[in-house]
Amino acid sequence: MNAIETKNLTKVYNNNFTAVNSLNLEIPKGSIFGMLGPNGAGKTTTIKMLTCLIQPTSGQATVGGYDVQKNPDEVRKLLGMVPQQVSLYKDLTVMENSQLCADYYGVPQDERDSRILDLMELVDIKYAKDKRVGQLSGGQKQKASLVASLVHRPDILFLDEPTIGLDPTTKRTLWDLIRELNDNGHTIILCSHDMHEVDMLCDNVGIINTGNLVAYDTPQGLKDSLLESNKQEITEALSKISDENSDEEDDLKNLSLQKMSILLKDQDDSIIESIGNSDSVKSLEIARNGRINLRIDSFDDMAVQNVLNTIISSGGVIKSIYTEEPSLEDVFIKSTSEVVEDDRA
Repeated sequence: MNAIETKNLTKVYNNNFTAVNSLNLEIPKGSIFGMLGPNGAGKTTTIKMLTCLIQPTSGQATVGGYDVQKNPDEVRKLLGMVPQQVSLYKDLTVMENSQLCADYYGVPQDERDSRILDLMELVDIKYAKDKRVGQLSGGQKQKASLVASLVHRPDILFLDEPTIGLDPTTKRTLWDLIRELNDNGHTIILCSHDMHEVDMLCDNVGIINTGNLVAYDTPQGLKDSLLESNKQEITEALSKISDENSDEEDDLKNLSLQKMSILLKDQDDSIIESIGNSDSVKSLEIARNGRINLRIDSFDDMAVQNVLNTIISSGGVIKSIYTEEPSLEDVFIKSTSEVVEDDRA
């Protein structure tokens, strides 16, 4: 069963501005779903409809099998929310804020404090349970917010920019926590502008632009689709270029190249010469650290294999190798580059 499903979900405001336009979305139960989009794309409006804060203009949405319009109270019981700006009471302690949230959700009194302390242990904030929220650092506030959001054991957890402004160590701690929560059965909706974070954590990613779902796939699937789309576009463009436009043809061919970097255990001029003579290698340079940096045809499925075969047949031993492929940021920019304002009028 899907944790969340929407069918033609639409929100139009009084000024006839379409914030969300016929959104069709499926988020599998027990998954980590990344919701991406530029500012003003419709992400916040979508989340507000899914969490029953605002009503859709038309269409349907179910959360945990419950209709957000017909059964909002049942939906709310299933949800936890960690907003970008921590919304806990600054003058109350971490423990008091958590107790307040537990009481709001009707957590039994005989279970309340033990649940809270267990969660504090999980997110490593127990040492600060008696500190006022206003005295905490940014990372501590996020952890305290997680405890308050998880105290009623929600099936579905919304995280809005949970690691923004955090130092790398605290950020990694929260990433580990997100994985652990997911392993324990929580479905997680992650809204973030950190592409590395989304790429690393999420099972599926949806990109929203101008209120429309413009891309949906696994992170790797989105990157593979971009590579194939670029290949088709460049191939079509090259076929239309005449002999007189050689400069333009060279520019397009350069766009089809990707980086490949290799570090050999031992290298000599004969090995480097063999690599440079490979048909798959378009350029070669030696970096100061000894790495051999190549430019190869990213649309040639055998290019990497050809380079490796050349090195091995020449007696080279590879210590390190990496290639550069399209990133999730590239997919994001490509998917959101064409803004059709008429779709939102």
